[in-house]
Amino acid sequence: MGGAGAPVIEVAGLTKRYTDVVAVHDVGLSVQAGQIYALLGLNGAGKTTLIRMLLGMIAPTAGSARVLGATVSAGQRSAWARTGYLVEAPAAYPELTVRENLHLYARLRRLKHPGRHVEDIIERLAMTSYSARRARTLSMGNLQRLALAKALIHSPDLLILDEPVNGLDPAGVVEIRTLLTGLACEHGTTVLISSHLLAEVARLNGRIGILHQGRLLAEHDADSLDAHRRRHLKVSTRDDATAQRVLRDHGYHPGPDLLLIDEGAVVRPEKVATILVEAGVPPTELHLVEEDLETYFLRIVGADHA
Repeated sequence: MGGAGAPVIEVAGLTKRYTDVVAVHDVGLSVQAGQIYALLGLNGAGKTTLIRMLLGMIAPTAGSARVLGATVSAGQRSAWARTGYLVEAPAAYPELTVRENLHLYARLRRLKHPGRHVEDIIERLAMTSYSARRARTLSMGNLQRLALAKALIHSPDLLILDEPVNGLDPAGVVEIRTLLTGLACEHGTTVLISSHLLAEVARLNGRIGILHQGRLLAEHDADSLDAHRRRHLKVSTRDDATAQRVLRDHGYHPGPDLLLIDEGAVVRPEKVATILVEAGVPPTELHLVEEDLETYFLRIVGADHA
């Protein structure tokens, strides 16, 4: 996804300081048209603050941001007609029905044929069964769907979503994932989302930026993420002490449980097996173990996950 041309989102040195707290520190990133970009971070990492700066809701302390070709500033409004967004908790008029909320939002967006837009988005987000219910009676998951519907009702070129699957059940999460990938692949919509769920954003087949304590620590394409996850070879024998010595003599660096992170062992486990067999301590267990996504994420941000 994505293509040539000027980035839809371009951020340089973006910083936000609150007295002694730096919420976002010197962040730079670029998002191309039709790309899904996920800001991944723990709660308090600075994701929402960054998104609010991109939307012009708060002013940066330093740095700059351009969205849809326009520099973001308090008085700049040209990009917002082409942008849909959901920031933090979903909001709705509690005494209005789902359909009434959407009709009101369509009118605020000054859409032609608002009823057509409303019925289309209700169908796309599978909201028909509760479209006549008042917003105050909705579950958190259905409120989240209503907020997403408001963000999508005008078919924006850019969609900015802060934790879009909060409150959704597993089926709802899959539906939103399918919707976002379809918007990017089929309609060229650019999507920027924030999330703390690495396994979920990895399935979006986009680009991932890992944000921690306000700093952008790493960026990965989802399809190359596996290359950054640690792998090791788990070995067991009937005489681990002897196996430790034999492997060290052959240049390996086994851990206390005969875990080998040496690249040569991971790439050629059969060589390790041959060495141990010839030394009279054949392996009773020999298999590759790959770091899971959550462990990788916590390692990158330095969190304690013991």
